[in-house]
Amino acid sequence: MKFKGSISILAILIAALSFIACTYGVFSNEAAGQTEFLSIYGESVQIYGKGLYQKDSVAVATQGIAQDIVTLVVGLPLLLISLYMYRKGSFKGKLLLTGTIGYFLYTYTSYCFVWMYNSFFLIYVFLMSASLFAFILTMMSFDFDKLDSYFDKKLPIRLLGGFLIFFGVMIGLMWIGRIVPPLMKGNLPIGLEHYSTLVIQAMDLGFIVPVSILSGVLVMKRRPFGYLLSSVIYMKGITLATAVTAMLVGQLLMGVKVGMAEIIIFPVINIFIVYCMFLILKGIKEPEYQSIKASKHISQ
Repeated sequence: MKFKGSISILAILIAALSFIACTYGVFSNEAAGQTEFLSIYGESVQIYGKGLYQKDSVAVATQGIAQDIVTLVVGLPLLLISLYMYRKGSFKGKLLLTGTIGYFLYTYTSYCFVWMYNSFFLIYVFLMSASLFAFILTMMSFDFDKLDSYFDKKLPIRLLGGFLIFFGVMIGLMWIGRIVPPLMKGNLPIGLEHYSTLVIQAMDLGFIVPVSILSGVLVMKRRPFGYLLSSVIYMKGITLATAVTAMLVGQLLMGVKVGMAEIIIFPVINIFIVYCMFLILKGIKEPEYQSIKASKHISQ
């Protein structure tokens, strides 16, 4: 397998450093507590005031803690299990690994640019960089000429592709609905608080939305690259939607105002994404299965 050693080393480093960062993010509790801060926009912002995220707002700090918990409970086990499967030559393991690394890339890119500067900044930068190169290497390691042979022709492509298109359009409309009305009125968008810009919305609108729609279209056309891209998006979607659901729960517990649409939509999407990923994994034919089938055909 191409780049097996490099991918393995990067994945292990990602696992080790993210474990340290997440553990400290969840359990650190030093400093005085919540304070009010008048932002450059003239708005009063409630600052969390404790632990690693003490300079972040209550809303963003609770998101960070929830994200760290999901990374510890879901992201890290998936990373290690999929790495083990990948090293055993499993095609499913490679897909799971690629999607999980995509989750770490998205997560630590957001940590670098959204969260207020803290003592783990260089670790976030390393995790972002390692995840980027690991993701590139795993994508390059696939044999695109043989991709089509790994996927069952009976896969429900309309369901899988249609949902990806729906998911991309829905995320796009949700963020545009939050950004455009304040722009037209000359007001600040919800959630900006004392931060410089809307990084998550920029990442979603610039990357997640177009990639989701593109992969949905390619799957419905039965293009081999579409199978790969959709699998990666679904795998990353599971971890990301789980993290967002946990963030919403954390914000509600802290008394942060959360839109009703977000409370309903993300948990439902999370469940459906898991179901779609199950269908994809069920429809994958591992190399061992194909070689056994081929040998039987020759013997006949």
